[in-house]
Amino acid sequence: MILDWQQLNRDVMAVLQIARQRVLDRMASPLTVAEKTNRKDLVTNVDRENEQFLVSEIRRIDPEAHILGEEGFGDHLTSLKGRVWIVDPIDGTMNFVKQHDNFAMMIGIYQDGVGQLGFIYDVMTDVLYHGGKAVDGVWANQEQLTAPMDLPLAEGLMGASSPIVIHDIAHMQAIVHASSGMRIYGSAGIEIINCLLGKTVGYISYLKPWDIAAGQILLNCLDVRVSTIDGRPLDMLSSNLVLVATKKAQRDILQIEEDDVSL
Repeated sequence: MILDWQQLNRDVMAVLQIARQRVLDRMASPLTVAEKTNRKDLVTNVDRENEQFLVSEIRRIDPEAHILGEEGFGDHLTSLKGRVWIVDPIDGTMNFVKQHDNFAMMIGIYQDGVGQLGFIYDVMTDVLYHGGKAVDGVWANQEQLTAPMDLPLAEGLMGASSPIVIHDIAHMQAIVHASSGMRIYGSAGIEIINCLLGKTVGYISYLKPWDIAAGQILLNCLDVRVSTIDGRPLDMLSSNLVLVATKKAQRDILQIEEDDVSL
């Protein structure tokens, strides 16, 4: 099947707008909250319901799709062969539960391992970041974004997840010290939006495929680097310690990593 990527982009935007309203409606009712791996790793009835809805809509608009979903309602995948949709129905579930804010819905679409379209929906601000290689650009709703300034680490704020800072994983404390300061948002999607907009020069966290699939597509389209902490390409079917950064900030962070190894 020859795919019309522009039409697919519009179709996914429409589905996500419906999904957003469903989530907002469900937020008015009590949530059912459960732990996944520990008390800080939560899942709600809304996560599961939203993924079921998104998977059913994806199968409707793209019957050939293979789907990897965080909550397990997609397919069991061992490769990125064909067209693969990677879905995070609620990114930042702790924020969703505790704040009713600072969470996102994310979808990344890959064709034979190459990112084509990415979508990050900041639900509470009603801004959908979308685009990628297949449509030659990235937009915030209808406004096309330009690449953020290529600032070095010292001139920008650095995003992080709190555990890697607390435990000083991958020399995170030295990286934060070398930056202008640290910001922690508690959602990979919200962190990535800040990188897209140039509000931060980078972000480091342990991420699973659904945490970074959409973001990698959008970031790469705006010339922001996405790699493992040591600069290698990501394995999109496994967890990674991910480094998102401008080119100059990536260079500075990799130098910190290299200098420590050489001591």
